[in-house]
Amino acid sequence: MKEGSVVANLATDLGLDVKTLTKRKMRLDIITNKKYLDVNKETGELYIVEKIDREHICYKRSSCYLKLEVTLENPLRIFNIELEVLDMNDNAPQFRRDAIHLDISEATPKGERFSLSNAVDQDVGTNSLKTYHLSESEYFNIEVQTGRDGSKFADLILKKTLDRERQGLHNLILTAVDGGTPARSGTVSIVVHVLDTNDNAPAFDKAAYNIPVMENSPIGSVIIHLNATDLDEGSNSDISYSYSLYTSEKTQETFNLNPTTGEITVKGMLNYEDFRIYDMEVIATDKGANSLSGQCTIKLLVEDMNDNHPEISIKSFQSPVSENIELDTVIAVVSVSDKDSGDNGQVDLHIPENMPFKLRESSDNYYELVVSEPLDREKVPEYEITFTVTDRGSPPLSDNETMTLELLDVNDNVPQFSQSFYTIRVMENNAPGSLLSSLTAFDPDLHENQYLVYFIIEKEIANTSMSMLFSINPENGNFYALKTFDYEIEKEFLFHIEARDSGSPPLSSNVTVHIIIVDQNDNAPVIVSPWRAHGSVVEEKIPRSTDKGSLVAKVIALDTDSVHNSRITYQFLQVTDASLFSLDQYNGEIRTMRMFSYKDSRHHRLVVVAKENGEPALSATVTIKLLTVETDVKAYSDMTEMPLEYDIFSDINLYLVIGLASVSFLLLITILVTIVLKCQKSKPSKTAPPSRNSVISERNSTIADSTLVSNDAYWYSLFLAETRKGKLVVRQPVPKGSRYIVSSIPRGTGLSETSDSAASTLQ
Repeated sequence: MKEGSVVANLATDLGLDVKTLTKRKMRLDIITNKKYLDVNKETGELYIVEKIDREHICYKRSSCYLKLEVTLENPLRIFNIELEVLDMNDNAPQFRRDAIHLDISEATPKGERFSLSNAVDQDVGTNSLKTYHLSESEYFNIEVQTGRDGSKFADLILKKTLDRERQGLHNLILTAVDGGTPARSGTVSIVVHVLDTNDNAPAFDKAAYNIPVMENSPIGSVIIHLNATDLDEGSNSDISYSYSLYTSEKTQETFNLNPTTGEITVKGMLNYEDFRIYDMEVIATDKGANSLSGQCTIKLLVEDMNDNHPEISIKSFQSPVSENIELDTVIAVVSVSDKDSGDNGQVDLHIPENMPFKLRESSDNYYELVVSEPLDREKVPEYEITFTVTDRGSPPLSDNETMTLELLDVNDNVPQFSQSFYTIRVMENNAPGSLLSSLTAFDPDLHENQYLVYFIIEKEIANTSMSMLFSINPENGNFYALKTFDYEIEKEFLFHIEARDSGSPPLSSNVTVHIIIVDQNDNAPVIVSPWRAHGSVVEEKIPRSTDKGSLVAKVIALDTDSVHNSRITYQFLQVTDASLFSLDQYNGEIRTMRMFSYKDSRHHRLVVVAKENGEPALSATVTIKLLTVETDVKAYSDMTEMPLEYDIFSDINLYLVIGLASVSFLLLITILVTIVLKCQKSKPSKTAPPSRNSVISERNSTIADSTLVSNDAYWYSLFLAETRKGKLVVRQPVPKGSRYIVSSIPRGTGLSETSDSAASTLQ
């Protein structure tokens, strides 16, 4: 058939949809050295690419098949196709030689047979060689015979005794005719030389021999020692051995015949898989003037041995595949074969154990590699799969083929932080933009599935978003402070950081971050009692009749730093008479150590320093001027709890009443505003930072309550203290929008006896 001729429509024969052939990557594989055919993926037609020569592909075979494999993907299917190549009579019979020369003794009896070189026709079946014709002859005719392999050969038969003296040379024409239509033929000349009488021909011990021989026998191995005898004497009994023309060239190339001894040895490699039976015909010819010959047939049966390794062929292989591939998915299709026969040709295929794959036989010598267990790229990113095929011979032979299966990543792992809870200590007065820590997570996935983005989960504290206080680098997780923190205002923050990968869909995890503001000794003590204007000196009056141990004054200092930095001790920096006054270093009380004498000065100067416990230690000083006076009725009146009637509405008391009324009014307004705000908010208000109280003792165990006023950003303190003369000291910074918590003031604290300075301070 010509190139381009359509042989068949595979889509119709296999029941396939023509529209899906290109999408399913239809592929045609031919198990030959040449690609004689191909398939049209648009129509599904099988057509001829290169002209097929049947005699080249299937020499001397009665049937000729081309084995084809059609492979389709999505889903994977393999079809095995056998294409029969039909013979046509395109070869004429041919003889191996142009002329056949025969020497025939005149003493040869009639009926004697002579082997003639047979003709060869490469065609098969009816187109092969059918018969022979001999030209007209008085002495000879032919008899056509059929060999084991179906070949035709002719024996020349002497039908009448020869007379050399009458005719010493006979020229004949032998014609070989095949059975094709029209028939083809070939001819050869037969030249018969009539020899003088040598009437005894050599004879073999047997007419036929059947000899087994093991394949792969060493070169030079002796197969048989032939023996032929001739009853003649002299040169007529000397025998030489040779192959007849009936013996094929392949046989003559494989075995060597010693012409003198008749010994047959191995000349070429014997392979059971190529040739299993060798037929040969050996002629023994004497050396007489008219040599005579005898012949025998030898059949060599090659026995198989396990000399061929099994073979593995990877028909299909998918790599890489997703790590979440479904179970029982076909990864590869493998075929195995062994050229040996019997148990030597039976093979077993297996893969290493402890792998998430298994083999499943799909057809004869075809296996599918399927997924048997879930795959995880993070544990095993790729597999080296070794296919090992072993035959059942003795000893067994094996072969192997290794494939590398790569796994594609799937976003199946959430980012993981090294800790579930981070505690970060930040020193107050930090610089804005300073790096606090690096909060990094790890994702074992690959590529975009492992690229992480960090951000702060928004949370409001005191109407302030966390993103206004802190920031995190979305690429590397570096955590920064956006403002300077003050321990006295903010002590800690609690929020969450989230790490999210870039997969589809994205996966994320979060971690809790606890920010603790660490205090610095950045606030000096503040003298709140006795109160005095900035830079002024406190003046006090005490009677000279004061007893030993009496409270002269009480120095109270406050430090807004943490407990460690706010521990305050009191010391005299200057004192007029160290034997007259004592100072308690812990509570700041100044008491008399003895009674005043007439020798003591009326004026005393006391300088008290309040020093904290921080590093470096900060301090504050207060100067107290004491004036000792004689006891009189007016002083006594000042010291009593009930003032005279005409002093009830004095200016000092009036200012104090106005101040208390103002504080009460502000407290009431604050409570009302707080209730309204709580009702309007959709979520509960944040818990205010813990309060800090100061306790101020008064002489004779009279201690005024301290009140703390606080909100989320500021601390406020209200300190009430009564000195020996009943002075009231108030420190009350009140920012806009502050919330108040005011403790009750116990009765009998002598608020009516406060001094003018206290009233002015309250205003």
